[in-house]
Amino acid sequence: MYRFLLTPRWWGINIFAVLAIPVCLLMGSWQLSRFDDRVDRHHQQQEQSQSAAHAKAEPLASLLPITEETAGRTAKVTGRFDTAHPLLIPDRTVKDKQGFYVLSLLRTDETKGHQAVPVVRGWLPGDPDPARVPAPPKGEVTVRGVLQASESHNDAGPEASGALPEGQLGFVSAAALVNVVPYEVTNAWLTEQHTEPPLKPVPPVAPEGTGLDLKAFQNLGYTAQWFVFAGFVVFMWFRFFRREAEMAKDAALGLLPEENTTTDAPADSPTQAQEAQEAQEAQEAQEAQEAQEAQEDQAAQEPAGSREAPGGAGDPADEVTPAEAAEGAATRSRSPVGPA
Repeated sequence: MYRFLLTPRWWGINIFAVLAIPVCLLMGSWQLSRFDDRVDRHHQQQEQSQSAAHAKAEPLASLLPITEETAGRTAKVTGRFDTAHPLLIPDRTVKDKQGFYVLSLLRTDETKGHQAVPVVRGWLPGDPDPARVPAPPKGEVTVRGVLQASESHNDAGPEASGALPEGQLGFVSAAALVNVVPYEVTNAWLTEQHTEPPLKPVPPVAPEGTGLDLKAFQNLGYTAQWFVFAGFVVFMWFRFFRREAEMAKDAALGLLPEENTTTDAPADSPTQAQEAQEAQEAQEAQEAQEAQEAQEDQAAQEPAGSREAPGGAGDPADEVTPAEAAEGAATRSRSPVGPA
């Protein structure tokens, strides 16, 4: 009954199913592992953020260039603040309050190429105002802060996305600072957790694409999607198999309708047999009509006395009506011609 599984068509179906199911399961498992990594990374970043103020600081040079593993770790670097280029980052929210970041550049020899390090010294509420910002420490200082990845245009606030006055910057990035200062800057920045009043520390944030953001839940959705694909392949294989098995069983029992071996003709055109039958019926009707007309002409030409004589040719018992004559002619036309 199941010999149809050995046909070339079913060989193709079986090979496709055998290959598609493991691929779908593998892709679903991979997407699930990506989501698990994001969850673990999110928990790790929360722990780092909570313990950032008391975490052991590592040399900044050992954490550069910044990666997903080094982002959020506490770093330390020694140098001097550039007091000639103070910068403010407007339209920034901390604890649901609108304010601005205070950014200073630390010149140091500890980085590759003696690149300066952007340091967010703190946050102040309200509109950007340089008069409210305390001056950075003078002389050589050691800065401890949480290492953060460079921001992009998406991190800039609505009010900071357009043209800004001198001394303000839309987002913290080496690409944005290259046109502001005459020296190279690292592609990362530090946020101090021990700030000078009235500055308040800026909480560290997770790098883009590493926390429980929309992309993380997209990975979870892709996981379910690949598993559904695997189940759909199994469902369709069993559906095709069941249909073929039922057809094979019906064929073995002789329940399948016989195939039409005649030449297919359009549904709205008559077949040859129908045409022949219609032609024959038309001919018979024409012959009957002619016989009836001949009988009526003959009856009209006979004398009235001959039709009324008793026992003669005009006896009503022997008289043939036009209908009977037509019927007889039709019968004779259908009778085969043969020897008497």
